[in-house]
Amino acid sequence: MAGSGGLGGGAVGGQSAGAGQVAALPASRAPLLLMVLVLGAYCLCALPGHCPPAARAPGPAPAPAEPSSSVRCPGAKDLPEAIGPGRRRFPQALIVGVKKGGTRALLEFLRLHPDVRALGSEPHFFDRCYERGLAWYRSLMPRTLDGQITMEKTPSYFVTREAPRRIHAMSPDTKLIVVVRNPVTRAISDYAQTLSKTPGLPSFRALAFRHGLGPVDTAWSAVRIGLYAQHLDNWLRYFPLSHFLFVSGERLVSDPAGEVGRVQDFLGLKRVVTDKHFYFNVTKGFPCLQKAQGSRRPRCLGKSKGRPHPRVSQAVVRRLQDFYRPFNRKFYQMTGQDFGWG
Repeated sequence: MAGSGGLGGGAVGGQSAGAGQVAALPASRAPLLLMVLVLGAYCLCALPGHCPPAARAPGPAPAPAEPSSSVRCPGAKDLPEAIGPGRRRFPQALIVGVKKGGTRALLEFLRLHPDVRALGSEPHFFDRCYERGLAWYRSLMPRTLDGQITMEKTPSYFVTREAPRRIHAMSPDTKLIVVVRNPVTRAISDYAQTLSKTPGLPSFRALAFRHGLGPVDTAWSAVRIGLYAQHLDNWLRYFPLSHFLFVSGERLVSDPAGEVGRVQDFLGLKRVVTDKHFYFNVTKGFPCLQKAQGSRRPRCLGKSKGRPHPRVSQAVVRRLQDFYRPFNRKFYQMTGQDFGWG
């Protein structure tokens, strides 16, 4: 205890006394003092913030970023080289919808016209490839002469929320063509196309309804695309109704010359494509071209067009007809056309 009091008194009394006591420690106690000093330093460094962090070994380089979209945009290698006179221009008219409505047929019919120059593939610029820029988009277009019209068709534009704003930014004068079809038939056709690529797909009924024959599942794209009035609402925020032509997919089959005539009028073209260009193919149940562009022989659309539909029960069809009826009526009012879908 006396030793403890002496140390305490030295600390209070003055630093010189403490220093003298340390110097006077016998050599045999020096290792003990060294251990105490090391232990004190260790405890001090264990407190957060008192020691600099240890240098970290460099970690592995970050992996390269994945592309923003897995969808492949067309490029020069995917498209035929547009050579010859004229220049590439932005499209003055677009076929913006709808999928499985008859857009490919309409485009092929219009390409018979000498004043229509159309991109054969779907560029998907305004929905998937917009980050490529307008200069890239224009580079895809065929060359046109003065008086000719440049066109392209991508049916997913009609259901893409950003598409009307982007197209308006390119040109507010763009003419817009929408091929529409009974939404129930269109949904079944959409399903048939997907089924041909994915044989293990669930049944149409299982995808169209939740819980058996419960509520219609509008999250399924085959159903959602047919809500034409809702999609058109979005487009009318940017374009007046006068910029649209709504083509009947049913009449494009029963009277192709009549519907194509309406399109030619809408585009300000002379009615060159007429009845003489079509014949009805009974096997496919679809009109074909008597003389395709650049060919001396008749031509029908590819094997994927006019494929047979899977069997869907009448109960399912009636449920979907009832579901779409109020949307169809609103679409008729918005467009001023009754397409006869009920």
